Amino acid sequence: MLTLSHISKTFNPGTVNEKAAIRDLSLHLDEGDFVTIIGANGAGKSTLFNAIAGSFFTDSGSITLAGRDITFLPEYKRAKIIGRLFQDPMLGSAPGMTIEENLALAAGGGGWLSTVTKAEKTRFRDRLALLDMGLEDRMKQPVGLLSGGQRQALTLMMATMVPPKLLLLDEHTAALDPGTAEKVLALTKQIVEENKLTCMMITHNMQQALELGTRTLMMDAGNILLDVGGSEREGLTVDDLLARFKAGAGKALTNDRMLLS
Repeated sequence: MLTLSHISKTFNPGTVNEKAAIRDLSLHLDEGDFVTIIGANGAGKSTLFNAIAGSFFTDSGSITLAGRDITFLPEYKRAKIIGRLFQDPMLGSAPGMTIEENLALAAGGGGWLSTVTKAEKTRFRDRLALLDMGLEDRMKQPVGLLSGGQRQALTLMMATMVPPKLLLLDEHTAALDPGTAEKVLALTKQIVEENKLTCMMITHNMQQALELGTRTLMMDAGNILLDVGGSEREGLTVDDLLARFKAGAGKALTNDRMLLS
């Protein structure tokens, strides 16, 4: 489904601010894989997502998705087959447009440029009802009036309205209160399972990384330090992850956010 072959990316090359963000990284995901990704700040997690989504072109290597070489495909074209949620709930939806208009755009319609049909409205209401947030009764309200949790749940719904080839979740529950984060995470699991989506999720919670999905990656210094799945992952604990990080990186993990999660 997704193959990254020896990709690298260095920002500000040849300057005092030179930063090798991804170093000769290779990765393959089969269709239906749900991969959780952990790593300290600066490990290259979000940079990896940016490379896949097309926020920049890699310096070397290739990226193939669903049998198509997308290495030099512009970001706006990749967005048609890649869904993405960010940590900031304010991203991913148009605040000045109504809930209904946002969903219409996500579904491939014209949104505010055309009339939403009765059948589409019914479909949107049914989908929104799954969120259990009362949004199905507020479809004419601007998205900008919603809370952060409501906007993130709506963005998740929009990103999967037309099932993408790949879903990227960049700490999409980190900015939410615990109750809302739990609800959005449960909805994420449900949508991924029902649609058999191929998914990559960045998280700072190591226990969560071991419990969700089918594989866990640990990144450090722009590369993949650990890639485990199946029965090997089932027996791992957070302490095991910390020990493997120290053995692979030659240093202890000191990221307070991860250690305290």
